[in-house]
Amino acid sequence: QVQLVESGGGLVQAGGSLRLSCAASGNIFSIIDMGWYRQAPGKQRELVAVINSGRSTNYAESVKGRFTISRDNAKNTTYLQMNSLKPEDTAVYYCNALITTPFSLLGNDYWGQGTQVTVSS
Repeated sequence: QVQLVESGGGLVQAGGSLRLSCAASGNIFSIIDMGWYRQAPGKQRELVAVINSGRSTNYAESVKGRFTISRDNAKNTTYLQMNSLKPEDTAVYYCNALITTPFSLLGNDYWGQGTQVTVSS
């Protein structure tokens, strides 16, 4: 069993900052990609940022220059530092990871339960 547990969401004023964390646990062989997605009410889930095992990153255009994704491989954890937050960043943020296990060496996609981020104007 593999679990992703997120933390760090909350309510913040526009221009403020939040830091999200996502820790993976369980029978993990390796973590290939770790990323963050978000879903606002009435909208489809969208990619926010992703980081691979070599620490190469990719960001949605809407968050470039404001958000930074990082990972600590020793802790199986990824972080999303969000600065200069805007009301349009309000959404449920989900952690995602492509993880290999002793039973699935090609890897499976895992999702966290989501954490609410609300930015007030």
